[in-house]
Amino acid sequence: MEIITNKKMRATIKYLRAFFFLGLILLIVMMLFITGIIVYAKSKGAPPLAVPQSTLLYAADQSLIGETHYGERRYWVTLDEMNPNVIYATLSIEDRGFYRHHGFAYKRIVAAIIADIKARAKVQGASTITQQYARNLFLSHDKTWNRKITEALYTIRLELNYSKDEILEGYLNTIYYGHGAYGIEAAANYYFGKHAKDLTIGEAALLAGIPKGPSLYSPKINKDAAKNRQKIILSAMYENGYIAEEEIETIFAEKLDYSFGTEMQRPKIAPYFQDEVKKALVRTLKLDQETINTSGLRVYTTLNPELQQIAEETIKETIHKDSEIQVGFVAMDQQSGEVKALVGGKDYDKSPFNRVTQAERQPGSTFKPFLYYAALEKGFTPSTTMRSEVTSFTFDDGRARYTPHNFNNYYANDQITLAQAIALSDNVYAVKTHIFLGEDTLVDTSRKLGITSKLAAVPSLALGTSNVKPIDMARAYSTIANGGFKQEPIFITKVVNHKGEVIYENTPTKEQVLNPNHAYVLTHLLTGIFDEKLNDYTKVTGSTIADKLTRHYAGKTGTTKTDSWMIGYSPQLLATVWTGYDRDHTIDLTAEKTYAKEIWSEFMEEAHHDMAVLPFRSPEGVVGVRVNPDNGLLATKECPVTRLTYFVAGTEPTEYCQEHHVEIIEEPEKQPNEEKEKKSWFKRIFDWDW
Repeated sequence: MEIITNKKMRATIKYLRAFFFLGLILLIVMMLFITGIIVYAKSKGAPPLAVPQSTLLYAADQSLIGETHYGERRYWVTLDEMNPNVIYATLSIEDRGFYRHHGFAYKRIVAAIIADIKARAKVQGASTITQQYARNLFLSHDKTWNRKITEALYTIRLELNYSKDEILEGYLNTIYYGHGAYGIEAAANYYFGKHAKDLTIGEAALLAGIPKGPSLYSPKINKDAAKNRQKIILSAMYENGYIAEEEIETIFAEKLDYSFGTEMQRPKIAPYFQDEVKKALVRTLKLDQETINTSGLRVYTTLNPELQQIAEETIKETIHKDSEIQVGFVAMDQQSGEVKALVGGKDYDKSPFNRVTQAERQPGSTFKPFLYYAALEKGFTPSTTMRSEVTSFTFDDGRARYTPHNFNNYYANDQITLAQAIALSDNVYAVKTHIFLGEDTLVDTSRKLGITSKLAAVPSLALGTSNVKPIDMARAYSTIANGGFKQEPIFITKVVNHKGEVIYENTPTKEQVLNPNHAYVLTHLLTGIFDEKLNDYTKVTGSTIADKLTRHYAGKTGTTKTDSWMIGYSPQLLATVWTGYDRDHTIDLTAEKTYAKEIWSEFMEEAHHDMAVLPFRSPEGVVGVRVNPDNGLLATKECPVTRLTYFVAGTEPTEYCQEHHVEIIEEPEKQPNEEKEKKSWFKRIFDWDW
């Protein structure tokens, strides 16, 4: 036996000491390196978990009406909103030690490194769920060492700053399942037409196999490969104790009903309305289009799907499919300002131009209520009379002359009341009133009501010759209907971000811009277009649809050579309808001239089907009296026709109608020098032969 000499012993100790110190140095360096990485990761803070997600639009009843994305459908759902088998299947096949490691599976890493060295290339992965999530969030999928190092740093940051459940939730909401579906909710919707929480074990196992290779394991591309991988995952779920062994074959044999996106390819619901919602997001939240499309917002809107469907079907049934006539329709709750339905044209695919919010058209006689509101403020009443006859007006300091004409050149050639002038849509009465008030008065009143278009202060403005937007007309009429409170049209009630935080909630503000008493008197005047008691030299303008109406409505028609309008409201709902050609085409056919009224009446009756029949409630400052509609005087029992008419208290007539008095009274003989009765200035103006 060889004796170890002192020399050899000393050499051995020397080497051992060297190895010890070298190992200690390496350990210290390693610890410093690890500490440095941890400090670096901590100093960088929590990496954002946001990824491009589809923004979803919901109707007032919480039903989904639309989404925005750039070809990538992503919907964020919490772990609680997923079927547990989704989680079990994913953990079993991707990372069964997920809840035990700190982001890295070291045994798998060593095996992968050996395989890569042997092949002299990056051929095998050992990524955990955290590493895959880091790659999905921040990195490309290149198989390079530089990318792997960067991925490791992101992995450490994720593990240090988020819980395991948060990481797993993020992973399941970002992995790619093929065919533009990112995340388990989009995948469940695309492949099976259901939510992630409603998936069966078999469906969950099949979906868990797709991310490894969507082009290989998508059942739409290769059902056999997808099913084979499903069985592998079911076996892994058994090995991890999530299912029993006897369940494997039973689940594998179950028939799967694929939808392959048919649920996503839902018909477009209110596309013009959705466009306005997106514009409202830009105006209200100052968001850019990129953020709107990809930030995973949940936008809750005012749309009533039932009313929207009624509007669309009514338009489709009324306007002939081959007609080039276009339509602009909007329905609002005048109390809240919420837009309940909107149709900006006959076919969105052919023309996304929104004729409610973008087009400017001549409103015709639907502009007259603004004039008559101003007249009520200046002392007019429903019984104020003026002559209806062909009249020419000079303006612009006498340099111009204007002669308005009534429809079909019908005139009373006698006195008519304001109530009749509105119901019959008398143009002469309107222009006389306009000039008497001053041409700027109508412009100012229209601005106060919310008309934003440029208005020409000329005599013809009383007849609606300046172009306006239908949405502005709806706002103006809703102000009248709402007792003088102006309320901006509202499209959005609430916006929630992808974390479930409310980032915007609408708080409507009303502004009193009209006197409520005068507003109510005007509303009652507008009911006259359906009341044949106001017939005179022609019929009231709403007579053709009056027999279809079963409740209290106020409204006004309007017609020009190129435009046809009907705007009206009940105590619960307002609807504005415009029909006409887009450009350079007059409305010549009689049937086409009635489209607006027909659409309005059909919609309103159907929309109110389940609503209570309510009257227009008068404020305290208004009184109702029965008058003879032919002259506006207090009715007697001898008057053949009487109509309940509302006046601002103190302005109601005090003189009784004498036209139908049966008692014959002998008139006294007039004296030659009898002084003529003096007339007030107000009476002289209205009797003046213009």
